[in-house]
Amino acid sequence: MATTEGRRREPLIRKIDAVEIPVPSVEQGLAFYRDRLGHDLIWRTETAAGLRLPETDAEIVLQTERPDMDVDLLVESAESAAQAVVDAGGTILAPPFDVAIGKAVVVGDPWGNRLVLLDMTTGPLVADASGNVPGPGER
Repeated sequence: MATTEGRRREPLIRKIDAVEIPVPSVEQGLAFYRDRLGHDLIWRTETAAGLRLPETDAEIVLQTERPDMDVDLLVESAESAAQAVVDAGGTILAPPFDVAIGKAVVVGDPWGNRLVLLDMTTGPLVADASGNVPGPGER
């Protein structure tokens, strides 16, 4: 997708998918972000919960799996995006891996900024009426 000058015709990053915020427990995170700050629950699993940001389709994701705050950026294909970042002078910090909605990859730009790129190749999470996402084998 590069032009003769080396510039991409189409932007690599499509949108912000989520801001991931580490919390000590999903319940403690919900008590603050949902109950005290007013964000509606969209979905939840044992280790994460997605909350609505009212003026966008991006989400706040409260998670207990990693200690770092991340911004998840949506791309068409995590694997192709990883290669595009490397070709542009960045690095792969964590190779592509499976996530509930598709694949993700962690890359670094030339200045050391960490970017989480993900695709939705398997589709969005589907929650029941209470916001719970069934585990594998329960769907």
